[in-house]
Amino acid sequence: MNTKLIKRYTVLGILFFLPVLFLLMLFPAKHHYSALDIVNENVADINNFDSEDNQTIILKDHITVLGFLGKNPMDNAIAASNLKELVYDKFKGFKKFQIVLILPHGTEDQVEILKREIKSYEDLKYWHFVYGEETDILKVFNSLKSRIPLKEDLSTQDVFIVDKDLNQRGRIDDRTDSEKEKEKAIYPLYSYDCIEVAEIKNKMSADDLRVLFQEYREKRKGNFDSSTRRANDLKPTNEQ
Repeated sequence: MNTKLIKRYTVLGILFFLPVLFLLMLFPAKHHYSALDIVNENVADINNFDSEDNQTIILKDHITVLGFLGKNPMDNAIAASNLKELVYDKFKGFKKFQIVLILPHGTEDQVEILKREIKSYEDLKYWHFVYGEETDILKVFNSLKSRIPLKEDLSTQDVFIVDKDLNQRGRIDDRTDSEKEKEKAIYPLYSYDCIEVAEIKNKMSADDLRVLFQEYREKRKGNFDSSTRRANDLKPTNEQ
């Protein structure tokens, strides 16, 4: 056989089999990742809240994105729209995933208008509006750690991640790589601003929720390392 042909086929063979060999070497390796931090525990459940169609909506045993739309939900239409497009549309259908938005009684008609604005032709099967008394709304919000207080109309543009065990998830250390290099003080991320598209898209959707779903997949396989960081594992941050 022509020497040039032999060299050509040898090079082609190497180019083809080398990536395959590399993948085969990686396949048995256990995937390591950092689980999403537990920043708070014992989030209050929503058993006392009413829901549309008399469904039973609770946080326990679900992966929940929890929000508060307040007495004037249309004022938060942009936040709700961003949440739908950047989070709900990406994760709807994932096992036990739901978005729950809390409002006071009397806002049902406004919610119908909001639903028409954000729904288009999409199914909102895993998106729930629940209604309660002001005291119950405050009880749930006060059981969360938040960077900003709830407004007087019982709303906030921030949303929270609550896991199946009623733990609030987020980041104990939300510093950028540059801030870590400069040894800036540690600061946490308790919630995600739905108006800040980069935050909800890049931090919440692309990273944190994806990592949480991976954690539960590993748990089902029995491969999960249970050393999930909790807020009290680190020195206290300068919380207000």
